[in-house]
Amino acid sequence: MNLSTLSPSIDATLIDGSQVLPRQAARARASEAPADFLTRGSHRSLDWFSFFLADIQAGFGPFVAIYLTAHSWTQLDIGLVLTASGLVALAGQLPAGALVDAVRSARLVAGLALIAICASALTMALWPMFPVVLSARAIHAAASCVLGPAIAVISLSLVGHAGLGERIGRNARFASIGAGVSAAAMGACGYWLSDRSILFLTAILVIPALFALARVRTRSSDLINTELMDATAPRADALIKEVPARRLFRNRQLLIFAACIALFQLANAAMLPLMGGILTMHANSWAAIIVAACVVVPQLMVVGMAPWVGRRAQSFGRRPLMLLCFGALILRALAFAFVIDPFAVVAIQVLDGISAAIIGVMFPLVVADITRDSGRYSLALGIVGSAVGIGAALSTILAGYLFDHFGHAPTFFTLAAVAAVGATLVLVLMAETRPRHGQPFSPDDIK
Repeated sequence: MNLSTLSPSIDATLIDGSQVLPRQAARARASEAPADFLTRGSHRSLDWFSFFLADIQAGFGPFVAIYLTAHSWTQLDIGLVLTASGLVALAGQLPAGALVDAVRSARLVAGLALIAICASALTMALWPMFPVVLSARAIHAAASCVLGPAIAVISLSLVGHAGLGERIGRNARFASIGAGVSAAAMGACGYWLSDRSILFLTAILVIPALFALARVRTRSSDLINTELMDATAPRADALIKEVPARRLFRNRQLLIFAACIALFQLANAAMLPLMGGILTMHANSWAAIIVAACVVVPQLMVVGMAPWVGRRAQSFGRRPLMLLCFGALILRALAFAFVIDPFAVVAIQVLDGISAAIIGVMFPLVVADITRDSGRYSLALGIVGSAVGIGAALSTILAGYLFDHFGHAPTFFTLAAVAAVGATLVLVLMAETRPRHGQPFSPDDIK
């Protein structure tokens, strides 16, 4: 039977030729032929896709502001473009998640998003005019909204729920390596060639990313975003019924987790930019180098820690790691309240790496736990992603106001207090979502 004709609700492991297998037989058959589902080539291809995607996204980071400044743009116009793209990214989280849930192939959606990003980079490089750049940045922001849930669905389809934590950890590792390599490569292009060459390089990198994506072979041909149905299902040939989207907004555990992530971003997002401003006032000549080191150190930590976090999430559980994440954030905020020495600030950024490694894995993993068998994984990612955007946006406003009115130390004490509220929320209200004995997470299921 051609899998492309199947409903997205059918688990591909139940299919053998043209026969629908009983669920227990399907599990046995899947375990006998792991090479069909979990090929090393697909894992390596997904590694490379994560690497090149990070390279591509880096081209739309600080380099865009440098490029536009070189073309005599005012800081007001640059700010308007960046703000508009940020608003598009925030508004696009939910529609992007719903789109990935609705389509049959997450790889196809990811490929189209990459082509859109390539077109955006080329358009900005060739016509650096306000309406053109504004449209290109909006398209890039919308395409980026799709890529996050698409990669999560591809990863889940490749390894299944049990292996998702470690797979996400690998994604984070290669994304961090890609971000570091691309920053150096694009900086060299900007120095030796021109600022415009960075956008051309960004567009060119879409080609190997598409090639790597095409070589990923998931065990369900991207037709599902849920894992095996509960073995206690009343009928062996029952299908997973897609949960109505509106019920996600009443899922208590999903909303609690979204609140935890929002509080994390509220405390975290403004911390490094604020410290960068403080360092500029105290060590102006070295500020750029110090801030660069503050960015690189957490990336190195993510490279080393992310796969470990994915493995420990299965043995320790999700809540202990979330508490460790918030604990590192609280310590970092308290340390920044007392420290302005540049070398000490760089050393403290190790704590940022710990938090980044954990939150990068826990975000898609906990959402997968909560929405398992609902058919709404990507939409749920969009809901939590919206919480991330809101928390990050409010963080810079809050920190800027506090710093202007109360000074250095009270600002970081307040951010530490926000992180402490998030840790309390994890400790008191967030349930442990790790599946036990192959059973899906069930407390407060979507009803």
